[in-house]
Formats: sequence, structure tokens, C-alpha cells
Amino acid sequence: MRDNDVVDVGPEPLSFADVVRVARHGAAVRLTDEALTAVARSRARVDELAESPTPAYGVSTGFGALATRHIAPSLRAQLQRSLVRSHAAGSGPEVETEVVRAMMLLRLHTLATGHTGVRPATARLLAGLLTHGITPVVREYGSLGCSGDLAPLSHVALTLMGEGQVRDRAGDLLPARDALKQAGLEPVELAAKEGLALINGTDGMLGMLVLALEDLALLLKTADVSAAMSVEALLGTDRVFAPELQALRPHPGQAASAANLRVLLADSGIMASHRDDSCTRVQDAYSLRCAPQVAGAARDTAAHAATVAGRELASAVDNPVVLDDGRVESNGNFHGAPVGYVLDFLAIAVADVASMAERRTDRMLDVARSHGLPAFLADDPGVDSGHMIAQYTQAAIVSELKRLAVPASVDSIPSSAMQEDHVSMGWSAARKLRRALDGFTRVLAIEILTAARAIDLRRPLQPSPATGAVVAALRQDVPGPGPDRHLSPEIESAVRLVADGTLLSAAETVTGPLA
Repeated sequence: MRDNDVVDVGPEPLSFADVVRVARHGAAVRLTDEALTAVARSRARVDELAESPTPAYGVSTGFGALATRHIAPSLRAQLQRSLVRSHAAGSGPEVETEVVRAMMLLRLHTLATGHTGVRPATARLLAGLLTHGITPVVREYGSLGCSGDLAPLSHVALTLMGEGQVRDRAGDLLPARDALKQAGLEPVELAAKEGLALINGTDGMLGMLVLALEDLALLLKTADVSAAMSVEALLGTDRVFAPELQALRPHPGQAASAANLRVLLADSGIMASHRDDSCTRVQDAYSLRCAPQVAGAARDTAAHAATVAGRELASAVDNPVVLDDGRVESNGNFHGAPVGYVLDFLAIAVADVASMAERRTDRMLDVARSHGLPAFLADDPGVDSGHMIAQYTQAAIVSELKRLAVPASVDSIPSSAMQEDHVSMGWSAARKLRRALDGFTRVLAIEILTAARAIDLRRPLQPSPATGAVVAALRQDVPGPGPDRHLSPEIESAVRLVADGTLLSAAETVTGPLA
């Protein structure tokens, strides 16, 4: 295996790129010597506490509301098994492989900091699961986002014990013990504190945040592409994107979006066709004129979320933790509020950018506002319906995105006999953001599909080289204007071309990398 297929995991923070490589692209992992040294050092301290007559939470006591019971040494292995088995109580559909792998990697990183007290063999086994492509089956529901993502992480810990079900690298479902055997791995008998150390972290919600930021980086650039295409299709003006106007309100995201729009619209024949006195419009509608203000605000929101994610990647989230001076202390760092807040904030931004995109689509279909385009971009309006119902689909998704933008983190529900009386719901915020990003992808795909058809209908006027390249890339999979066809497959083709970056790459072959 080449070194660039392996991510080293040590006490230092992981990069966003490394999380994506392991979670989404199947890279293997390798614990560094520094990590194994730190793990062994903290384990020695836990072993000392396990032998002490003084109760230590998570080592020689029960958990949560049952923390007042001192557990005899003969029952401590059973304590760890019981903890994992009882907490692996998830329900619902399986969580995506990339999410589970991200969660596993982030928990491994926390173990590698040497603040959790697990044994080196346990950390090595978790690394082995990632390297061999063994993914525990984790269920949708079960985390309240406080005391960590307990149920999801417990399903992972169950696999380390050789229990539960997993997916292998090919995606086949099989018992965990069989998968371990096939990979040449041995399950572990969890020792004192190890069960708690494996499940008490915000790794699931953080993994989804990192993956969401990766997706948003692509989609927000694509939103500028779709906006530029709509500006052309609707005979709008690019003068409002001028740098001197944007500088009057110096938000960095707005400046980046406006700069993208300028280069995307450069040398457009369509734009040049109405720069003379024949154009009587004083200014465009907000959905055109204010595109960089909205997409820019979303960029700034993503930048804030990335700052929070970076801090979390530098964290060691567990309770109790082993400090560098050997003390083992309880704490509240497992609370998911910092992550939950930004996950909710991103869902709000996604809904708003998508809402603006849908408004531009609607304008292209309305003869009263489209400036000369046929009704619904239909070949023979009345006989043909054109993109009428594609906009319905887009509108339905946008309405769903608005519901998904309702914050999960403002909710809290007490648990564990009121010991855990305030929770973050960060996992729920992350799950709905993933659904929102899928919807956002579809909304942009429909706008691009519609704008490309409108641009074709402006012939013989020519689009800019950049937007023309996007239309040409789309036309490899989706034919141009004509009588009504089965539209759903064309929408799905456009969705795929947005999601895999094909359409953005087409624009960037002309513009260079967009901001």
C-alpha cells in the first residue's frame, strides 16, 4: 500500500482532507509511535486507579445516574461489556458508510491523544477496522448529542468485541466476528474504562460536519455558476457585481461570490447584446442582483463552521479524561452544543441559497418576467409543458429545506433519570443537514438544467465561454430544447453532474479555480 493511501493518526489534529480521505475514499490508517506511547502512558494511570480502593468514575463505578455504585474488580470486564451492549440501542435505517468511517476515525484520534486510558491493542483494533474496510452497522436514531454520540459509537464498540453486524469493503452484510476473522483481526475483551472511552465523544456529528463542509465548498461554487447562467438567460446585468460596489460592504464571502460571477460572465455575447440604449430596465430583481450577498453570507457561515470544526479536530473528547499530570477528572466536554449550533446554521444558509435559486428558475418560465423566452421554455407552449413541473419539483425541495432549517439544537430532552438533563441534539442537526445538502444539490441541478435550455433558446446570441462550457458538459448527457420528453431522468443526470463536480469543472476549465 502506498503511503499516500494511508493516513497517520497521532496526538496532533487531523486535517479536513485526511478525514475525507478515510471516510469517503477508503484510505487506510496507521497509529504513529507518538500515539502508541501516549496511549500506553494513560493506560498505566487507569490501571493504577482500577487497583485503588477509591472509586473512580468510569473505571470502578457505574455510569450516568448509576455512577454511585462501586463495581467490584471481578465485575469490571462485565461492566464494560454490559455498557456497550446496552448502549448499542440504535434504531432505524443504516447510517451511510462514509459517516461511520468518519466517526471511527475521529474516535481513534481521541484515543491517540492519550487522554482516554484505553490499551494500545484496543486502539490498534479500531485502526484495523478502518484499514480493512470493516464498517459497523450504525442506526439512524439513538444519539442525543450529549455524553457524546453514545448509541452510534456503541455500535462501533460492539464490533471491537466481535459482536453485532458489519459491512465489508464490498458492502456485504455479515457478523462482526466473521469479518474480523477474515481480516486476521482478533476481538478484544474490554478492560476498565475502555467501553466508556470508546463511546463518549461527539465524533458522529463532527464527522458529518467535516463531510458537509467538503460538499458545501463544491455546491456554493456551483451556486455561483447556476446564478451566472440565470443572469445570462434572463438578460440581466453584471454591473452590480463590480468590485467597487462589493467593496462598500466588505464581507469576504460576498467578495468571493461576486468575483466568481464576474469571471463566469466575462465575454458573454448575451450580456453584450443588451448593453446599449435598447435596454430600459433600471435594475434586476433581487434573486439576480443580490446573488453574491446571499451566497456570500453562506460562505461566511461555512467559514465559521470550519473554525468550529477545526477546534473540535484538535480536541480530546471523553469523560473522564486522563490529564498530562496523571489526574483523571470528570468534565462536560462531550456536550455537542458547539457542533450542533453550526450544523443548524449551515442548514439555514443552505435553505436560503436554494430558495434564491428556485426564484430565478421561476422567472425563466414566466413569460411576464423572462424577457422574450417562450412560456415554461416549452417547444410548443400549450401542447408542451416544458420545465413547468421541474420547477414544481424544485419548489417542493425548497419547502422541505425550509423545514430542515428549523434548528435541532434549540431542543433538549432530559435522559438518564435527569442526570443528563440538557442535551445538544447535535446528531439530529447533522442528519438533517445531510438531507438538506442533497436537496440543495437537486435545486441547483434544476436551475442549471433550466438556465441551459434558456441560454440555448437565446441563440444566435452566445453565452460566455465559461457558461457555454457548462452547457456543453450538460449536453453530453441531456439533449437541448425540443418537444417534451421524460424529464425525471434528465433531472437525475443533472443532479449527478452537479454532485460529482463535472459542471463546476467545466466552468473552471475556462475561469481557472473559482473562489
